[in-house]
Amino acid sequence: MEYVGRVPAPPLDRFIDDIYCLTGVPRHRRMNVPPMPSAHLFLNLGDPVRVWDSDPSVPPADLADGWFMGVWTRRFLYEYPARVRLVGVHFKPWGMSPFVGMPVDELRNRWVPVDAVWRRSVDRIRNRVGEFASAAEALRALEAELRSRLADAPPGGLDLVRHTGGRLETSCGAVPVRALADAAGVSGNHLATLFKAHVGVTPKRVARIYRFARLILSVDALRPVDWSDLAHTAGYFDRAHFSREFKDFTGHTPTEYLALRRRFPAEPGFPPDDGPMPAD
Repeated sequence: MEYVGRVPAPPLDRFIDDIYCLTGVPRHRRMNVPPMPSAHLFLNLGDPVRVWDSDPSVPPADLADGWFMGVWTRRFLYEYPARVRLVGVHFKPWGMSPFVGMPVDELRNRWVPVDAVWRRSVDRIRNRVGEFASAAEALRALEAELRSRLADAPPGGLDLVRHTGGRLETSCGAVPVRALADAAGVSGNHLATLFKAHVGVTPKRVARIYRFARLILSVDALRPVDWSDLAHTAGYFDRAHFSREFKDFTGHTPTEYLALRRRFPAEPGFPPDDGPMPAD
């Protein structure tokens, strides 16, 4: 498959890591996705994508048009069609809030049709984006749509969440939440309430996800891996806690995960992170 992505122009770049176009035949049909520090918008221009929650009580879904996904605190799985054609948005954890006009905690660990958030708009957007032959043109159309959806004034408390979330991002979750609250001049409970409204989860949970992402991105599958050293560098000081969280987030032990990475090496530059892994 081909992944064409770019960071959108200001002010969208304050809320979005990248917009992208994904086309072609997938190397692996089914992928396992651990919690990562992002929320998503997908506009499917091809055949349906099938999605499973790692919670067995949640039934799988076939997603044909477009859908939002908030921040996930557990892994999920998806299955590509035989040929993929979609455009998407990787929002920063707090980045979806000024676009959707609803409490973002309603999107946590869920896939929600675009029309349930942007009323009766998915066909218009898909037709507008899908009429272009080139990825660059499709991304320009998607960026224009996002710009038109951006709230004129940020929802209450979002600036504080964005600033605080930015510190978690640059520190990879290493800044204590109490220190973040003190620096912002608010209580820990108030900061948690704002994060739940604009991110969907608490700042402590965001810190955990950034910490795990740092660990995953630091794995060099071509070299011997010292898990104790990587875990300590990422901020895990309890080996048992690290092992439990790793298994919860990936479905694998560190040894199993490394074997999988070596069996299915990532294509250079695709995907843009090493989070999703083949599930077949």
